[in-house]
Amino acid sequence: MKHSKRYREAAEKVEAGKLYGLREAVELFKQVATAKFNESIEVHVKLGIDPRHADQQVRSTVSLPHGTGVTKKVLVITQGEKIKEAQDAGADLVGGEDMVQQIQGGFMDFDAVIATPDMMKSVGRLGKVLGPRGLMPSAKAGTVTFELESAVKEIKAGRVEFRANKAGITHNSAGKRDFTADQLYENVKALLQAIYKVRPASVKGTYVKSIAIAPTMGPGIAIDPSQVQKELAL
Repeated sequence: MKHSKRYREAAEKVEAGKLYGLREAVELFKQVATAKFNESIEVHVKLGIDPRHADQQVRSTVSLPHGTGVTKKVLVITQGEKIKEAQDAGADLVGGEDMVQQIQGGFMDFDAVIATPDMMKSVGRLGKVLGPRGLMPSAKAGTVTFELESAVKEIKAGRVEFRANKAGITHNSAGKRDFTADQLYENVKALLQAIYKVRPASVKGTYVKSIAIAPTMGPGIAIDPSQVQKELAL
């Protein structure tokens, strides 16, 4: 793959083969995020799990101290009196069976989905559509709930969901280039802390195998997991 001159110049600032400390890596991110737009800081964590086993699934949420820098468009699927509660909480879209049918028809103009438990029989039909996009409501992720006010507000405020894919890797954005280095450090630290906390009991050996951060359009920066564990006091 041929990279642009801008990318190559940024990549030269990253020492090949070096494992950086978390704060050092975040400060370097600020130097290599040189695209013309406000790039996100992407955090990639390779876990020593076998996602094929139900008892080694890694999925949860974390509220980042400084948000994500992105305002999410939240859809709530509910019915009855809960419709007004969702609207009052600030949901961008609210609907019931009609919304389920719209999504089945191809409507996807939203970034997060919350559903009340009484609607999950209908929402279950959307698994093949929402699942691959990481949008399927889940009790474990706090998106299947009757507590709509808190769920909507938390997502709007910067709550993110992390989930290991089939390769055992989590991919998340944890802020924007225009955040201060301290804000980015605290966000990434909070995300990593949450990932460590949900280590499945059945996992043997090394849980976090590798960590890397990168700008949306820039080079990756490898982080030393052992140093991270010390910083997180694990």
